[in-house]
Amino acid sequence: MTSDLYLQAETTTGSREDAERLATEIVTRRLAACAQIIGPIRSVYHWHGAVQNDEEYLVLFKTRAAIVEQFKRELAELHTYEVPEILLFEIRDGGRSYLEWLAAETRPQPR
Repeated sequence: MTSDLYLQAETTTGSREDAERLATEIVTRRLAACAQIIGPIRSVYHWHGAVQNDEEYLVLFKTRAAIVEQFKRELAELHTYEVPEILLFEIRDGGRSYLEWLAAETRPQPR
């Protein structure tokens, strides 16, 4: 296993189409090795002084700490939300072959 730090990132979107677009763009740009779309889910949250209750889709990405700033920047640029949820969680361990694959597939080209 490499000494790289691996991360799982998540965001939510308002539609399946947006979730698929974000997943496809981020993986195509090699900022994540894969993305999983879960949903619909129900989100209850405060927004503009009121409690909202909306259907959303959760997108989980697998990425590396070495490229996380570019990942966050490009995900935010692609996102349709004014304040997109972008949360990151450290992957503390995993299957050696999977983590090697994750590292190999997350080599973005300079933009």
